[in-house]
This record gives sequence, C-alpha cells and structure tokens, in this order.
Amino acid sequence: MLFSEQNFRRRGEFSGSIEVVCGSMFSGKTEELIRRLKRAQIAKLNVEIFKPRTDTRYHESAVVSHDLNSINSTPVDSASAILLLGTNTQVVGIDEAQFFDNELPEVCNKLALKGIRVIVAGLDMDFTGKPFGPMPALMAIAEHV
Repeated sequence: MLFSEQNFRRRGEFSGSIEVVCGSMFSGKTEELIRRLKRAQIAKLNVEIFKPRTDTRYHESAVVSHDLNSINSTPVDSASAILLLGTNTQVVGIDEAQFFDNELPEVCNKLALKGIRVIVAGLDMDFTGKPFGPMPALMAIAEHV
C-alpha cells in the first residue's frame, strides 16, 4: 500500500515522502542532498543522515561532496539499521543509496508512512549503464525524482 488518501493525510498533517536525487558520478547528487538537509536543519527540523559504512572516501562519519561541503552522518551496515533512528526524527537523508541492500526501498517506505521526509541520493546506473542496486525500486516508489 504505497498511496491512499489515508496515507496522504494523517491527523491533519501531511504524511512523509520519498525524494530521490540520482544521476551519474560528479553530477551533484551529494551536494543537492546536503543542501536539502541543511535547509531542513535551518528550519529546526530533526534530521538524521545515514550512509553505508563502506563509504570512507572522505570521512568515516560525514557525508562529503566533491566540493568538500559536508554534513555529519551515521554509517550503517544495512538498510534495516536506519529504522533504529530516534523517535522525533522528521527528515532522513541517505547518501550512496546504490551501495545499500535491497531492503532500502521498504525501509524508506516505512519511514515515509510514519510521516518522515526521506531524501535519498545515489547513482541510478553502474558503469555499464545497468540499473544500480536498489535505485530503480526507489525511483519507482518516490514522490519526487
């Protein structure tokens, strides 16, 4: 059940959503993710950011763009670990989504159904031009791509 009037409105408030920022390498995906998350923080929303533990290119516990803009994050081993976030979280950011397991779309959907805005960034295709990891499924269920 991805969309119904009941899911769209909950207790007079808009429920959560899934946004996917995708593209090729060096296309500004992480930069856009950081921009959206920092805007949410400026708006005093409770934000949690996650990335795969295997992503250690720039920093172990921060999402860093090629322009060296950064935001603190929590490295996790699997998509299901994201569900362990705090109870007052309003916005969740996920970087390098293509490296997560295939549970990621369901995890994002569960978060959105709880009223959380989920912003996901990742490569949509691998170097051969084939769909990459859970990205096609995420793009299929996202409200905004």
